[in-house]
Amino acid sequence: MWRPRSFLLAGLILILASLQPAWGQAPVPVIFWHGMGGHLGTVVQALVTQFNESQSAYRVEAIYKGSYDEVVTAAIAAYRAQDPPHLVQVYEVGTQTMLMSGAIYPVYQLMSDHGYQVDWESFVAPVLSYYSKDGNLYSMPFNSSTPILYYNKDAFAQAGLDPEQPPATWDEVEAFSRQIMERDAASCGFTIQWPSWTMIENMRAWHGLPIATQENGFAGLDVELLINDEFGRMHVGKLAEWAKSGIFQYGGRGGSSDPLFLNGQCAIFIASSAAMGTIRQAASFNWATAMLPHWGEPYEKVNSIIGGASLWVLMGARNPDAYAGVAAFLHFLTQPEQQAFWHKETGYIAISNPANELLEREGHFEANPDQRTAWAQLTYSPPTPHTRGLRLGNFIQIRDVIEEELENIFAGTKTAEQGLDDAVARANRLLRDFADLYR
Repeated sequence: MWRPRSFLLAGLILILASLQPAWGQAPVPVIFWHGMGGHLGTVVQALVTQFNESQSAYRVEAIYKGSYDEVVTAAIAAYRAQDPPHLVQVYEVGTQTMLMSGAIYPVYQLMSDHGYQVDWESFVAPVLSYYSKDGNLYSMPFNSSTPILYYNKDAFAQAGLDPEQPPATWDEVEAFSRQIMERDAASCGFTIQWPSWTMIENMRAWHGLPIATQENGFAGLDVELLINDEFGRMHVGKLAEWAKSGIFQYGGRGGSSDPLFLNGQCAIFIASSAAMGTIRQAASFNWATAMLPHWGEPYEKVNSIIGGASLWVLMGARNPDAYAGVAAFLHFLTQPEQQAFWHKETGYIAISNPANELLEREGHFEANPDQRTAWAQLTYSPPTPHTRGLRLGNFIQIRDVIEEELENIFAGTKTAEQGLDDAVARANRLLRDFADLYR
């Protein structure tokens, strides 16, 4: 009787030995650096935990490295020290720098090398185009958002406005703001997040206008900004006029204006679709969303462009065996179920059409119409050369320049024309410096 039992035992050992990872072998670690704290960081970790529990060959270690700027700085330093993470989250303004860095393993190549057949055309067009080069995806879209309009329905009702009719044009933003303030429903009409992204980059795309030459930088490195044209002077000039009258209250860069809306001080808020999670948790009033206001004719209405960040694979990590795990993790993140979970929990859009179809089938958008707004705006029209995104070198510094000059304009120390001309002159020097570096 001992022989059959020994054969059975030997067979069991062979089966166990064939499993991945090998018997007694620890999962291969995959190092992932990101810049999402608070609630967003919790959701990132939930996705990582789901992946780690779904298989046993790899273990993703998600490490919060601070702000987006701090993540990029740390990743560059680690690469130069020949000890980079396998995967790093970089915000969209760093796209051109990453493409030219020579440090990346293009996502389309990574997925192909590890046997994943990805239907890239299933990705939402403005998202796919932003991170693609020569028709190939170089980084994996992750947290993609676009600016939308939020409004305080209670303040609208108190002011005698229809709370189901948000402003669709900038003229209505002005008229509604005046009525809201006259009726003491709020002390200011509107405020904004991320000034360059919302009021320059997306306003121009939303009106079918280029931000820069060379198809916003996609067609070459010899690029110049175009934001000081007639439209730019008109739009920024109106913002300055409204700031002087109190209709518009400037709350600072990034998300520093959030409290102005959350505490009811301003009734209208132009902010990232990803601000929805915070608003849902912190606002004590009824609110809703709408697409961005538009100036109307003679300007066409086109799709807005994305913000957020994507995931870049860095070459030179100490454990090259982990790249198969990176591919597996990225494949996991792009599945409709994970994308739907990410969208529901954060307000970032689901990056693929199958994920959005799943949300439709579940009745999610019918039950949560405010989460449909960003999707409707991004897909309002197919992307054009002016609305597929931005590919500018030194873009992080350029945004700082634009926002500094906007602050001068809003403070009344410069006219819209002077401030925008100065922004363009300063930005163009940064663009030339970048082009000279990579010629």
